[in-house]
Amino acid sequence: MTAPAPRLTDRKRAAILEAAVAEFRQAGYDATSMDRVAASAGVSKRTVYNHFPSKDALFAQILQQLLQRAVASPELAYRPDRPLRPQLLELVQQKLRLLHDEDFIELVRVAIAAIIPSPERAQEMFARMGDKEEGLTVWIRAAAADGRLKTQDPRFASMLLQGMIKGFAFWPQITMGQPVLTAAQRDQVANTATDMFLAHFAAE
Repeated sequence: MTAPAPRLTDRKRAAILEAAVAEFRQAGYDATSMDRVAASAGVSKRTVYNHFPSKDALFAQILQQLLQRAVASPELAYRPDRPLRPQLLELVQQKLRLLHDEDFIELVRVAIAAIIPSPERAQEMFARMGDKEEGLTVWIRAAAADGRLKTQDPRFASMLLQGMIKGFAFWPQITMGQPVLTAAQRDQVANTATDMFLAHFAAE
């Protein structure tokens, strides 16, 4: 049985989001207007406002969708019956796949340019990003509770590991426009970060 076709309102909403992504990437946050988005989507400005009450709300929805798409992989739960290294390596590789999404990287660049004058907006955006990283903290907490990692602060340990990853696969791309990592570079970062983390935190 075939899936039902999307409703007209759903199709219009999808067209608005697609057009907005293109406009934000091309023109930046400040230069993008709801008029431009409406023209690009082939709908009226009223239709855009019916779906999104403001440009901020529209942009926030785009970021939220990118984050949801980027973390679409299932959560990797801690397994007491498996060696630590392959489990952690798989988690790190999953994180690197998220950061390999060029749409995500480009729109985060736009977002950071938009939020620099607004600390409140910055805190909200990075809080959302932080929520999506909780899976790694949960894994570290479970491994520590099982006596296989030595840390009293799983969140701190998680942030250290994420800092190693983002130092190669996020901040250079965001702040200096460097290309996303190649497969070989991602493999090198994943293996080295995993080994460095376990060298310090793995219980003897």
